[in-house]
Amino acid sequence: MKTDLHLPEILAPVGGREQLIAAVNSGADAVYFGAGDFNARRNAENFGDADFIAAVRYCRERGVKTYITLNTLLTDGELPAFLGTLRLAAQAGADAVLVQDLAAAAAVKQYAPGLALHASTQMAVHNIAGAKLLEEQGFARIVLARETSLKEIEAICAAVNAEIEVFVHGAHCMGFSGLCYTSCAFGSRSANRGLCAQPCRLNFRNEQREYCLSLKDMSLVEHLPALAAAGVCSFKIEGRMKRPEYVAAAVNACRVKLAGGQPDTETLKSVFSRGGFTDGYLTGRVNGAMFGRRTKEDVTAAAGVLKNLQRLYDKEYKRAALDMRLTVLPDAPAALTVSDGVHTVTVTGETPQKALNAPLTEEKAAAALSKLGDTPYTAGRITAEIAPELMLPASAMNALRRAGVQAIAEKRAAVPPAEDKTAAVLETIRTLPSSPAPETPALRMRFQTAAQFFTHPACERYILPLEEIAAHPELIETSGGRLAAELPVLIFPAREPKIAAALKSLKEKGLTLGVAENIGGIKLLKDAGLAVTGGAHLNITNRLALAEYEALGCKDNTLSFELHLSAMNGLRCAGKTGYIAWGRLPLMRFRSCPQRGETGCGNCKGRAEITDRKNERFPLLCSERQYSTMYNAAPLCSVGLKAPQTDFYTLYFTTESPAQCRNIAESILAGQKPAGRVTAGQYNKRLL
Repeated sequence: MKTDLHLPEILAPVGGREQLIAAVNSGADAVYFGAGDFNARRNAENFGDADFIAAVRYCRERGVKTYITLNTLLTDGELPAFLGTLRLAAQAGADAVLVQDLAAAAAVKQYAPGLALHASTQMAVHNIAGAKLLEEQGFARIVLARETSLKEIEAICAAVNAEIEVFVHGAHCMGFSGLCYTSCAFGSRSANRGLCAQPCRLNFRNEQREYCLSLKDMSLVEHLPALAAAGVCSFKIEGRMKRPEYVAAAVNACRVKLAGGQPDTETLKSVFSRGGFTDGYLTGRVNGAMFGRRTKEDVTAAAGVLKNLQRLYDKEYKRAALDMRLTVLPDAPAALTVSDGVHTVTVTGETPQKALNAPLTEEKAAAALSKLGDTPYTAGRITAEIAPELMLPASAMNALRRAGVQAIAEKRAAVPPAEDKTAAVLETIRTLPSSPAPETPALRMRFQTAAQFFTHPACERYILPLEEIAAHPELIETSGGRLAAELPVLIFPAREPKIAAALKSLKEKGLTLGVAENIGGIKLLKDAGLAVTGGAHLNITNRLALAEYEALGCKDNTLSFELHLSAMNGLRCAGKTGYIAWGRLPLMRFRSCPQRGETGCGNCKGRAEITDRKNERFPLLCSERQYSTMYNAAPLCSVGLKAPQTDFYTLYFTTESPAQCRNIAESILAGQKPAGRVTAGQYNKRLL
């Protein structure tokens, strides 16, 4: 458990140069921004190479940390370009990189071990097991999912030594970050690759409300002291697509609260909100009051506050006190030594002259040297050694001060040389093992309920949710030992001991296999002594990531269903790979269920529908009142497409009746497309 008593940092979003200045001049301790095409906000302004280096330098001089967002999923063909962006971050002197893809993490560890590794919220870490596994993998910091409560955050902070970062202000994604495939399913714009089109903000409807996939923005500013007490080290503000005034307002509100003051929440709301704010996840008040959308009134409210907010960042924020020592002796250039407590420099200026009237005194020198104006520095302790009857013109004193400030700025911004290890990383990737694919892939079937379950001689593995197997342990024997327990995609800390106990009990009954759909599930299954299969929600899109998951214990893995089928052909390492050949794909996972009313679940039976503006109907299924899932309106079907070279394919049954499950399996085994409407999904489209 961490024992650092420092106040948590205020971490601000930066989409471009204006936002950078707003964040730094408003008093942010750290900023995060993207470079190139490998960040989760590819539509932000971001920075070109030269501007990127200048931005990092600007922050280094001011003691502001820079965290670079390289948090998108990568394809094999993109890895060389990714290494180029990583090289830029290392050579510029960035402090850390945020990643989602384990391939990116592996590249950072080999290429730039001096860069701290931060787990992006796109990794959907929300439990102790996930945080521990990432800590074991060398992550210095973990950005928790927005859906975690204060009690859960406190439990995770207490369980790991890695730093914990949480979002405290900004937009709420309706679905768990990293587990949302809606934008890709609707238009090939993958949220996991930084191109989310935000279809959730459109008018989806259910029996409870309109715009039922749109949440209010979060604002946890009032809870900052409690979060600090829980062990959080960094308060993150969302908004790399927002304007500079928004950044300044949010940073200022956090600073005021941490200083013991009362932030101006009305101004914060005016600059940007969606019908107000919510703290529902943090406080556990997860209900209908969390929903909201951007209205005309919200838009017009911003006009009245923008000009005043600009004043928050129109001047340099004083970052460091400079101690100065002036030496003025006869027949020698005047010398000024400047120190910020870490770095020390000495500069020289003009040779002093004989004073005709008023000689230079220590008081006059201090007055001249302390005029630091619009710089990020204040004057610290100023001392002087001045020989009698000497003087320096005001212009010489000013020049000496400016030279000293410039020299200390250069020292603070200096970057140690970074070695280019591109060739070594590419060689690591080139030499990854690759097993041959079988001529005919094996069949696997995943069922939502035990009622759907049936055996088939062609099936090598059956998959059922853990709770279904716990309720029907006889299926372990019925399956001939070929049954795997699918862990819940979302397992919050309070459920972790229950999941562990259920796995132990089922292992004693003969269960040997488990499916992990989240990084935390891998550790829970390994700790239970079960063999691990990586599910599609691990979002594997390249060979290096596949190798990393195999090293974690996932000996076979289902590849991302956002890939074109042809892109799966080369995705092979030592273990087995497969894909989903049939099924309603899960598009979003909700902790704030759209079906939930103002007072909770009510009489909901755990099954509902959501309708979009085209009257498409999307099934909504509940998982033990822990979370719910919205599935696609039409099932994915790969029949008729050229099958990839994999070891297995999976039929992913959800809402089908038992008879439909059997009929679909028989049709697909016969090479025929099942009856009814289907979609090829992303399998025949280029992934953006």
